[in-house]
Amino acid sequence: MRALTAPLLVALLVVAGCGASAGGRTLDVYAAASLTEVFGTLEKRFEQNHPGVDVRLNLAGSSKLAQQITEGAPADVFASADEPTMERVVEAGAVDGQPETFATNRLTIAVAPGNPLGIRGFGDLARPGVSVVVCAPQVPCGAATGKLERLTGVTVRPVSEEQDVKAVLTKVRAGEADAGLVYATDVASARGKVAGVRVPEAGQALNRYPVAALADADEPGLAREFRDLVLGEAGRRELSRAGFGAP
Repeated sequence: MRALTAPLLVALLVVAGCGASAGGRTLDVYAAASLTEVFGTLEKRFEQNHPGVDVRLNLAGSSKLAQQITEGAPADVFASADEPTMERVVEAGAVDGQPETFATNRLTIAVAPGNPLGIRGFGDLARPGVSVVVCAPQVPCGAATGKLERLTGVTVRPVSEEQDVKAVLTKVRAGEADAGLVYATDVASARGKVAGVRVPEAGQALNRYPVAALADADEPGLAREFRDLVLGEAGRRELSRAGFGAP
């Protein structure tokens, strides 16, 4: 009888350990790629304030995330880089309540440090010999690029169109393009690895970022709490520090 006690005890401990692990809660947050740094900070804050909760960030182009959500991906929270993309999720009946705008962002031109080609404005992106990379038209930063073209009358002929703004930034950083249209916050996050050229007309093509808890969230209470964190004082502080504008 004594010989069976130790193995039985080990088995019971393993089962108990598995039960404790399984008791952890997961919150799936889908967020625009331009929110990578801010939401990384908010993820850590939320987990510190909610022991046992694992926040999993899915960071990508807003249009791709919206498609995943409307096709049934297990998301709890969605933060989009523009309102039209969020509206597609609303129309699909995937949102709990009404989305709320929490930040704004504006396009700027990312160039190599020192701006070797002397790019001074949006019109310079159409100069012969300047290779430009932008976001694809269906992505919020690509839609904003289209607005800028219409506002300025300048047509940009990019060498590539990317699925999210971080991919545009990466190509400029790697020297694969002379310039890229990204958000002001992306230039700030690059910490001197690119330079930014301000585009005054971009103020007329601002992106407004909405956030919402989702109707089919596995953790509806936690989803609303994370949404409130984004909308609240701590979220506003982190967004302002990263260069986002007020809603």
